[in-house]
Amino acid sequence: MGRPLRHAAAIAALLLALAPGRAISEEPILAAGLGGGSEPQRQAEESPSGGGTPRLPVGLGGDDQEPMLPPGLGDDPEPLPEDGTEDDDGRPLFGLIGFWDLRAGPRLGEDPHQEELILGELRLQLSRSWYTETATFTLTADLLYDAVADDRSLDLERGRGWIDLREASVLVRPLDFVDVEFGRQILTWGVGDLVFLNDLFPKDFVSFFAGRDVEYLKAPSDAVKLSLFGRVANLDLVYTPRFDPDRFLTGERLSLYNPLLGRRSGDDAVLSPVVPEEWLADDEIAARLHRQVGAFELAAYGYRGFWKSPRGVSPAGTLIFPALSVWGASLRGPMSGGIASAEIAYYDSREDRDGTEPRLPNSQWRTLLGYEREVVPELTLGLQYYTEITQDFGALRRALPAGATAGERVRHTLTVRLTRSAMQQRLTLGAFNFWSPNLDDGHLRLEARYELSDSWLLQGGVNLFYGVEEDGFFAQFEDDSHAYLAVRRAF
Repeated sequence: MGRPLRHAAAIAALLLALAPGRAISEEPILAAGLGGGSEPQRQAEESPSGGGTPRLPVGLGGDDQEPMLPPGLGDDPEPLPEDGTEDDDGRPLFGLIGFWDLRAGPRLGEDPHQEELILGELRLQLSRSWYTETATFTLTADLLYDAVADDRSLDLERGRGWIDLREASVLVRPLDFVDVEFGRQILTWGVGDLVFLNDLFPKDFVSFFAGRDVEYLKAPSDAVKLSLFGRVANLDLVYTPRFDPDRFLTGERLSLYNPLLGRRSGDDAVLSPVVPEEWLADDEIAARLHRQVGAFELAAYGYRGFWKSPRGVSPAGTLIFPALSVWGASLRGPMSGGIASAEIAYYDSREDRDGTEPRLPNSQWRTLLGYEREVVPELTLGLQYYTEITQDFGALRRALPAGATAGERVRHTLTVRLTRSAMQQRLTLGAFNFWSPNLDDGHLRLEARYELSDSWLLQGGVNLFYGVEEDGFFAQFEDDSHAYLAVRRAF
């Protein structure tokens, strides 16, 4: 931890010396589907029912386009009424915004380890922000009734129980070029569309694979975020005092391949990994140095912590989260009428740098190339090519016990996104497909969203998993294929 912190401190000092001021915006406005955790970001920027049009990066929307500021750092909003009633402009009671979401999803086939219904829940999200001259306070919580869950005990880390605390943070600006936000917050960066390389903030794969709205792919972090703004570049530092893992799959609700049993399992054999959870000892630090060069955004990243999902096996035979460091970079900007992006990351598996320990993950190189453009009016096409390359594949094969296989040295994945808007953009049809040509498996996501009004939304879709091998990255979820239907009322 010492070396990354020293490097970050040196960069911060350089920025402070060079340029106190917000010469470069903290975040560019991105086209839909191009940000890290991009789909939740796109839906947050559009209307509550998700029918907005894509936005262009800063520099592509005209010289008068202004960068977006974090909440509370622009002009002070008009105060909300204190008596709990709507004002003349119809603003919400007590300043609360949110939605009701009723959602159900049956499996398309039989799973011997699970119930027929993969999703059945009623969710109420309530969000409120308070602004003062010195700070912004944000609170967002989901009240939830989940008819499918076997365990309804309250667990704020896993988002389990009757409440999921999404945000509880305070943002302060001690200096004109410094922001500090601490508490529970949703964090994201990188350029991938549903593909994450340098974004090591927690993801909720249970929600993503079970048919919840894609905004729930991003799980909250309990962290402190420091942002420094300078004329040369901007620097973001995120410190998490206790490891925040992904909301990973265990066999509850979704069946998966169980490496300890050598077969698919579900509720019959729920996985119980050992999560690092000692405050200050099992911590994480992430950094991003970024700047705008014309219409292009360049960024460099660093991370020190743990693999975010269980990737190793202890000598005692339990699943663990081995130590991990990640270094990477990204580039995004306009090209041939669309938006092009590239990202690279080196995953340094610190407990197996020689690649000779089969029970631990090997170090990897990860690369991503992406392109998105509107091919005809109201039809957008997005393409990505993603690779995971095992660093010491030869050493891994030599270290395997007799009869064991190492799999493929490279996992290739192609993604295609098609988005079609119609009926004055009240109807949005979307398809997103992950496909690995060398592992011959994939995941197809189909969705239709129709805005009945500014407040009411109908949403339906299908999640299909397919493949040949039982332990394939996507094929292991084949029995979890399902359809879903949702009704949402925003306020």
